Amino acid sequence: MSRKIKLKKTEVLSNRWALLNEITYEYQTRRGEWQTQNREAYDRGDGACILLYNRTTKKVILTRQFRLPTYLNNNPGGMMIEACAGLLDKDYPEACIIKETEEETGYRIPKARKIFESYMSPGSVTELIHFFVGEYSEEMKVSEGGGLAEEQEDIEVLEMDFEEAYNKIANGEIKDGKTIILLQYMKINDLINK
Repeated sequence: MSRKIKLKKTEVLSNRWALLNEITYEYQTRRGEWQTQNREAYDRGDGACILLYNRTTKKVILTRQFRLPTYLNNNPGGMMIEACAGLLDKDYPEACIIKETEEETGYRIPKARKIFESYMSPGSVTELIHFFVGEYSEEMKVSEGGGLAEEQEDIEVLEMDFEEAYNKIANGEIKDGKTIILLQYMKINDLINK
């Protein structure tokens, strides 16, 4: 830990689906003053996400599923179009995303290429997301996907032209941060045409 932070007290507020702590700490400002601060930190573990793409067909694989927090924040119907993603659950990031890809999309990919990692909401969530891209082909399709029933997943698999998916950012159909980042990475690096 940094010499500029002194953790004083941690109180568990909730430990159901994930861990919500209230933390009291002292923080030394840039001016050298010490301040006592109090924040809540939500810890659900780290995650991984992937954008599957096919250079031959110029298509990508995305998913659509219900997300309660978005419904509670004015997303009518609560449905979100997203890149395949999941929690690491003590797996290595690449092993996790290969497993999640098959569970959610039905594609068994041999490998995934990590491009970077990012904190998506560092003001309140501890989660670090590992970002991947991976190529797929029809021969890799081993099931319908849709997620795991025991995890109450009900995931629709979407295959669409890359440009159609990319345009869904501007028209507001894609509002998921990790998906926007992956689509923009693919566009900037012209992966679909390489």
